[in-house]
Amino acid sequence: MFVRVVSRAVIAIALAAISACGAWPFGAHYEYEEQMYLSVDGRATVVVDASLPALVVLRGLPIDSSPSSSVDRDGIRRVLESAGCRVDSVSRLWTRSGRRFVQMQIAIADVRQPQPCGLLAWSSYSLTPIDQDGLEFQQTVRPARQILAATAAGWDGTELVAFKLHAPSRIRYQNVKRLDGTNGTFERGNILTWEQRLKDCLDGTPVAMDVRMDATSILHTTLWLFAGSFAAAVLLLLMIIWLVVRRGRKLAGQNNGATG
Repeated sequence: MFVRVVSRAVIAIALAAISACGAWPFGAHYEYEEQMYLSVDGRATVVVDASLPALVVLRGLPIDSSPSSSVDRDGIRRVLESAGCRVDSVSRLWTRSGRRFVQMQIAIADVRQPQPCGLLAWSSYSLTPIDQDGLEFQQTVRPARQILAATAAGWDGTELVAFKLHAPSRIRYQNVKRLDGTNGTFERGNILTWEQRLKDCLDGTPVAMDVRMDATSILHTTLWLFAGSFAAAVLLLLMIIWLVVRRGRKLAGQNNGATG
């Protein structure tokens, strides 16, 4: 329970900082980005940062994506909830390259079960044991909805789409493919990124993610190590106190003997 509370607090603080800045402060700018914060028990939080045109074209959300539209965070929340999503938060909208962007945080009770959220319905997920202490996570992103022409949003097709996994434990294997050709590069710890051009996404090029990891979370291991270190420090302190008291009693006894 404590691990779950700490995990949610860390995610909430990070997302609040990002929202306050109005955009993701590190790395490339993505037209559509999904970040999954996965737990070893199958629970997950998915954070989507996307332009309104991308939400319409790629995901078919019934919203007005024009720069002058009156759509707001409450309107987007209602659309998501009507699509069966468990919405944790929707950020204020911001503008970049003449397009309005929004960040949405969606809760997934178990990635091993069919997902009712329409926003995430283009993905299939699995989380299966591979040995006594290992897990394999797989996500396949199927072709986008593409209900509008790409030119309607002023895109040139070189915009980026990304899918990120914040793995909960030590990674044993991954099939990351970046547009710059790098493979196996971890970002800030256990963050893996699969990228594609918006044009490829609109053309229906699938994304297949495969990650094998330990079945025990890094946070869980860290907390146990911290608890063990704290217990050892307390035990050492008690031993020092006991030795000091014992020595004091011994000296007092010697002084009493000398006086007698």
